[in-house]
Amino acid sequence: MTRHLFLEPEHELLRDQVRRFVAERVHPEADRWEDEGAVPREILHDMGDLGFLGIRYPEEYGGSAMDTRATAVLAEELGRSTYSGFAITVLVHTDMASVHLFNAGSAEQRAVWMPDIIAGRKIVAVAVTEPDAGSDVKGIRTSARREGDSYVLNGSKMFITNGVHADLYCVAAKTDSGGPASQSVTIFLVEKGTPGFAVSRALDKHGWRSSDTAELSFAECRVPAANVLGEEGRGFYSIMKNFQNERIVLGAMAMGEAQAALDLTLDYVKTRQAFGEPLWSKQAIRQRLAMLSARVAAARQFVYATAARDAAGEDVVREVSMLKALCGELVNEVMYDCVQFHGGMGYMRESTIERMARDARVQSIGGGATEVMLEEVAKRI
Repeated sequence: MTRHLFLEPEHELLRDQVRRFVAERVHPEADRWEDEGAVPREILHDMGDLGFLGIRYPEEYGGSAMDTRATAVLAEELGRSTYSGFAITVLVHTDMASVHLFNAGSAEQRAVWMPDIIAGRKIVAVAVTEPDAGSDVKGIRTSARREGDSYVLNGSKMFITNGVHADLYCVAAKTDSGGPASQSVTIFLVEKGTPGFAVSRALDKHGWRSSDTAELSFAECRVPAANVLGEEGRGFYSIMKNFQNERIVLGAMAMGEAQAALDLTLDYVKTRQAFGEPLWSKQAIRQRLAMLSARVAAARQFVYATAARDAAGEDVVREVSMLKALCGELVNEVMYDCVQFHGGMGYMRESTIERMARDARVQSIGGGATEVMLEEVAKRI
């Protein structure tokens, strides 16, 4: 095996393990998960047992203490599964929700929750987005007022991945700081079953069908002051900090999706006969797939180069914004052509590429819309 420029042998070992798990446990069952709208808990438990849910966390909590590159490997391989609803279920738990608890939580909070999170016994969601506030975190309206040794939350959250079946939610709310909006966001740990907290409804999505997504409501929901993550008023900065990790994850996932789509399409056009010969014999198709393969290979290297720099402690805000915009758009371009080259079959619900194209559409929206990412890049060039 040719050594990867940015990876070590342990990263490639992780890749092999995840790819084998996907082949043995995901592919045989995931069509059913698409119909049911959720990934079964036993699958997440098994992933916890294998160490996949704690690859970045310390060994004292049951993790593997690996780095950002390992996160990218996990995300790419889950993207390659062709079931992105499954992939995002896992990645929100590992790299978009539980990280808030680990990064900002107290030693006591970590000790209580992290072992179960890493083992897959407790599933986590992050609740920031609202009907009128997505990428604009400072625009959230969910409020939290202090009453004695508690906070009382009121408001709603929208498009929350793992929102139906999570056990623990990292909820962003506005506390009255009297200062700028960036200093009034606080993150709270809210457990499933807390009075005043409810899953308003499960959302019916275009893609990511096996990922449960919810609208949440908070009506005089009282949580202990001990459930504040970090300091009051510092939640905005915690969210901004983790956006870098989240966007590397989504970029890697997108490139896994894109490569899997290209692999499927190459197999198809080399066997599908048209006008007495395989579609692969058509120069326009060959060259288009060749160019897309080159661009995916380049973007993939950009993802890993950025992950390596992040692991080394470098400031990669510009590069992360670049790769999120680049990969989110590129995966959709790949899917468009791959559906096209599958012909009528590419439009049928029974085909893998049709599902993948639906799943990929959100990559240019979620985790930072392309337009927002390009503005972040523009500020830094």
